[in-house]
This record gives sequence, structure tokens and C-alpha cells, in this order.
Amino acid sequence: MKPFIEQHIVELLKAQDERAIGLLYDHYADALFGVAIKVTKDEVLAQDVLQESFVKIWKNAHKYDSSKARLFTWLFRVVQNTAIDAVRSRQRKTTKEIQIEESNVYSIPSTKFAIEHLDIASHADGLEDKYRVVIDALFFQGMTQQEASDELNIPLGTVKSRLKIGLRELRKLFGIVIVFLSI
Repeated sequence: MKPFIEQHIVELLKAQDERAIGLLYDHYADALFGVAIKVTKDEVLAQDVLQESFVKIWKNAHKYDSSKARLFTWLFRVVQNTAIDAVRSRQRKTTKEIQIEESNVYSIPSTKFAIEHLDIASHADGLEDKYRVVIDALFFQGMTQQEASDELNIPLGTVKSRLKIGLRELRKLFGIVIVFLSI
């Protein structure tokens, strides 16, 4: 590209003149789209990246310094970084753990090692029923909080509150041991 056209685009960008976007698009869009495609390997995502990049370029035009890089180099870096961020974001979304609706955790026989040695079960019997039932479901039957909520037909928040209060009462008896069991 001719230096005077590049300089004209830079001046328009810094002046927040909307004509700059049209000139940027006309002169650089194809090359920048190629950068986005190369990084994302997805045409639709590359189109989104290009659009997002043009918005970033518009908002950050005041940061461009012609003494540090040519306009195309700066544009290239904006598009490349935006594309990398988009790919990483997509990967994070697809690798998040999926919650399974049905679980067989509570039906797996649990090891009674810690329970037998600490005799927590007998002390849990001394708690009020509403706390004992929740602790029994979570620790002795191996249910998750959501499963206990469903099984006991009480709100999830109530399960959490009753667990907290029940553990506090048990903690008075056992001190630090209950902290270990609640992890």
C-alpha cells in the first residue's frame, strides 16, 4: 500500500472519522480475514473475529504509534490476538465439565473407615432430625447436595444451610476432624 494512503487512514482513524473503517475494509479486510481463518480454521468464527477486530481497531486507534509499527502490522496483531482469544474461549466452553443428570454415586458402597473410627454416625444421631437427615444423605449415603435436595424434597439452599449448621454442631464434638470430612 502506498504510504500516503496509509497515513490518510491513520489520520482518519485518530480523528474518529467513519470513513477510516471503509478504507480499512477496502484495503485490508481480505488479508486480515486470511489471518483470522489461519488461526481459527473456521470461516464463521473468522468472520466474527474480523468484525470484533474492526471494533477494537476503531476503539483503540489512539494507541497506534506509527514509529513502532506499520499500520498493517498493528492491524495484523489485533486480528491475530483476537482470533487466538476466540479459539481459546471456544476451547474453554467445549471442555467444561458436563453435569450428568442421573448419578449412581449414592448407590456405590462407601468405605466406613473414617466413620467407624470416629464414631460420627452415633454422634450424628444426637443432632436434630433436620440436620441429621441431611448429613446422613450427604456423608453416609454419598449423595450430592442436589440429589439430597431432590430425595428429601427440600430446597437446595436449605440443604446447604442444614449441612453447615449440622457440621458446626459436630465440629464442637470433633474439632478439626469434621473439616477433613467436609472437603
